[in-house]
Amino acid sequence: MLALLSATTLALVAGAPWVLPAAAGEKNLQPPENIEVYITDDNFTLKWNSRIETVENVTFSAVYQTPEVDDWMKLPGCQHIVVNKCHFSPLSSDVYEEVKLQIRAEKGNDSSSWSEVYSFIPFEEAQIGPPKVHLEAEDKAITIHISPPGTVDNVMWSLDVSAFTYSLVMWKNSSNVEERIETVHPGDKIYKLSPETTYCLKVRAKLLLYNKNGSYSPVYCINTTAENKLPPPENLEISADNENYILKWDYAYVNATFQVQWFHGFLKIIRGTNLHKWQQIPNCEHIKTTYCIFPRKRLSKGIYYLRVQASNGNSTSFWSEEKKLNTGIYIVIPPPVISMKSINDSLRVYVSAAEGSVKQPYPLIYEIIFWENSSNVERKFLKEKNDFTIDNLQPLTVYCVKGRAHFVGEQLNKSSIFSNTVCEKTKPGNSYKIWVIAGICIAGVFILFTMYVMKTLLRCFNYVFFPSLKPPCNIDKYLSEQPLKNLLLLTSEEQIERCFIIENTNTNTIMKETNQIDEDHKKYNSQTSQDSGNYSNEDENSGSKTNEELLQLETESPEMNS
Repeated sequence: MLALLSATTLALVAGAPWVLPAAAGEKNLQPPENIEVYITDDNFTLKWNSRIETVENVTFSAVYQTPEVDDWMKLPGCQHIVVNKCHFSPLSSDVYEEVKLQIRAEKGNDSSSWSEVYSFIPFEEAQIGPPKVHLEAEDKAITIHISPPGTVDNVMWSLDVSAFTYSLVMWKNSSNVEERIETVHPGDKIYKLSPETTYCLKVRAKLLLYNKNGSYSPVYCINTTAENKLPPPENLEISADNENYILKWDYAYVNATFQVQWFHGFLKIIRGTNLHKWQQIPNCEHIKTTYCIFPRKRLSKGIYYLRVQASNGNSTSFWSEEKKLNTGIYIVIPPPVISMKSINDSLRVYVSAAEGSVKQPYPLIYEIIFWENSSNVERKFLKEKNDFTIDNLQPLTVYCVKGRAHFVGEQLNKSSIFSNTVCEKTKPGNSYKIWVIAGICIAGVFILFTMYVMKTLLRCFNYVFFPSLKPPCNIDKYLSEQPLKNLLLLTSEEQIERCFIIENTNTNTIMKETNQIDEDHKKYNSQTSQDSGNYSNEDENSGSKTNEELLQLETESPEMNS
């Protein structure tokens, strides 16, 4: 047991020299402070402050972390640094993602705790460095070749190379007066200089979109050459008609020939020299006139530069000052052709290009002026389509239309002249048809009503003036009773049946009634016999027959009574 304690004590004593210095080191070594990162193009510089600069053999190491990597990684170029700064390269191709840094102090096997985390976004901290400049001199001009800031495989500005603009400050070497020229492009020329004169200049780059201004390049100086014997053409002017561009220039010397070249404007902002990409304009080579005509269709929409060179025998001038050609400025918009078609109470308007005109590569907007022919009140509206409908018009009314085309660009507004006036009469609309149908229905109802009234009046007229034949009232009185309707056609059988009905009554009463009927019947026969012979004969026959029957009844009645 005692031996075990002795061994343990020895081990603690032996380990004490490794543990205690570490503790002492942590107490003496303080982490760096005031960490900052400075970025110019693709060059990163990490700086910090330390309170243990007087301690010998102290170094510093840094680690970093990105959203793509969760672990802390050693920062290349910033390990065991003896000074308070170090340089490193971009840590990722994505310069818009956040980077975190930490630094600690080290001495031998001892180290301080890590500093506070410092985070930054490279693109936001980056500054634009000076561009590289190369100059070429002529007698009265200097060509400026500019390379964008950064290296060829630049990471920081790889997406913004084409967005750089450049400011130039130039002055004569013998003078302190500076002349500022804004917004130059790589390959531009500075004209109207003096021959055999030294000029100095400096250039800086800008990113206007991000409000970043770079630092100026070193000062470059160059001497212009002696004046050339054959001067370049001057005062270039461009005009255009519907099909061609016309380039004119001034030149004082005779017996000279000319050639014209063109250059794509977008090539000026592409890195590197593009002087070899100037192209000859067909039919404008070795011409003796001071103008050149070439088809508009040869140059598509965009910005171009034109230049002219003069030649006389073996002598050749420098190229003229470049003339910028914006095809949008020189477009000629012909007036549109308008036609109309009537559709009920609407007008369909068709807008087309004039026959034989060049097809415009630009979107056009049509201004249409519309009015009723009998009125001076005009309606104006804009249409992007070349066919549209004007609704809710008055039927059977003449309307007139004229229009013109507009091209509206970012830096250009162009318009054509107005087209010829076109007039068209609208057709009857749906409302007109409804009124017609309603009128027909009303007329039909009126005709039916009139026919009914006329028929009623005609019936009354016929009743008054042409009454229908009817028997006399005394006959109609008997005919209206159902038992006497066929009185004139009574048979003996019928009279017998009548007698059976009164069979059980008193004989005197029967005789009396019979006589009374006979007398009435005779009176009736005497009245009606005056009207017609037919009635008279029938009455007599019927009367005689009745009398015989009555006599027979009278004879038989005593026997019946007995």
